[in-house]
Amino acid sequence: MNRDLLRDLYAAVCAALLVLTAVLVGTAIQHRNGSLRVGWPPLLASWDPHVGPGTPAALVVAAAVVVHGPSLAARLPWRPLLLAVWGAGLAWTWSLALVDGWHRGVAEQLTTRNEYLRAVGRFHDIPAALRDFTGHILIGSPDNWGAHVAGHPPGATLTFVLLDRAGLGGGGWAGTWCITVGTTAAVAVLIAVRTLADESLARRAAPFLVLAPAAVWVGTSADGYFAAVAAWAVTLLALAVRGFRPGPYGFCSGLLFGLTVYLSYGLTLLAVVAGAVLLLGSARRPLLFALAGFVVVPVLFTVSGFAWWEGYRLLVTRYYQGAGGVRPYGYWVWANLACTVLIVGPATVAGVRRTVVRLWHGGRWSRGAPRPWTRWSERGDLRLCLLVLSALLALLVADLSGMSKAETERIWLPFAAWLLPACAFLTGARGWLAGQAVLALLLNHLLLTGW
Repeated sequence: MNRDLLRDLYAAVCAALLVLTAVLVGTAIQHRNGSLRVGWPPLLASWDPHVGPGTPAALVVAAAVVVHGPSLAARLPWRPLLLAVWGAGLAWTWSLALVDGWHRGVAEQLTTRNEYLRAVGRFHDIPAALRDFTGHILIGSPDNWGAHVAGHPPGATLTFVLLDRAGLGGGGWAGTWCITVGTTAAVAVLIAVRTLADESLARRAAPFLVLAPAAVWVGTSADGYFAAVAAWAVTLLALAVRGFRPGPYGFCSGLLFGLTVYLSYGLTLLAVVAGAVLLLGSARRPLLFALAGFVVVPVLFTVSGFAWWEGYRLLVTRYYQGAGGVRPYGYWVWANLACTVLIVGPATVAGVRRTVVRLWHGGRWSRGAPRPWTRWSERGDLRLCLLVLSALLALLVADLSGMSKAETERIWLPFAAWLLPACAFLTGARGWLAGQAVLALLLNHLLLTGW
């Protein structure tokens, strides 16, 4: 066994110990005073070993990707590869969701009392609902919104209102929407890696973007849909700054970034990833188009009567009125990272280790050598390192903020999507893919997750 692989395994073992510690310490705290407000720390889940209709399909998809994924990713033409990644991601996510059956796994997920569909009936007059939105955020306010509606800007709820208006109402269509859109995030990330780094790295990352444990929560939580919108915003910006139709792509990127921050307040931290993309780009003119597109969504919501900053201010109060005021920061500030391990898997942990090492050694320079940035700009692997670590930085800022105590297995899906390409640096892809699949299957079959 070579030294790098051994160090990868050490990193994966350390990550597993972090998860085990979070489980043991969290269980003790929860049994002592119930302050964590989750059933199976550090996840919002309960212990419920089970199989279901999706089990056979999940096993088949996992085996097929492990055995054939790396070779197909290497030889398929680019556009068929993108379709294959989306199709395999759909099959993987649907099969995992259906382990819990259609009703419990899909149709009922977004209809519980804290979810968005409970508020759809209150948006019969959309302008009036937007004007009054902030008046129902605090727990003591009349007819206060459920936790997820209050905890997000109205763009999130409005998505499901518009689906309902289009004749696609109810939990089944909402779950289908989240899975269908959410699985496109892998395609977006793949395009961005090819654009900013190089195609060979994108192809190496492709099977890992399919077989991510994060699929357990993409099917079906609204955050999977948010992750896809955010991923396409970053990807379109990458295409624009690398000279591909800078005007249209830049403007559309801005539109999606504007929508992203009206889907979730916390996704403003994607500015860190966007900053890395701009740094890796060769053109600055697309930034003007992106800014022009970005202001469209805020202007529309503001004119309609919703003030983003006022909503966020009230959300902070609401957060501490509820579970956020009870959950101990001292536990979640590190247990959240254990949740991240569970959604990205051991392969990504090892990939991030290689990313840090590669950037450190690649960025070092000695007398007479080119400046580090000159070398970075010429090497696709170092460009990918910067992209991955920008997502890690955004995630760590979110962690330290204290506004993401628990439930980060879904909340951080938009950041986790950009950690997965680090797996392109691994050797022995099939072994790591098997580890990813086993983790996802265990999570979905041993636990009943909140989403």
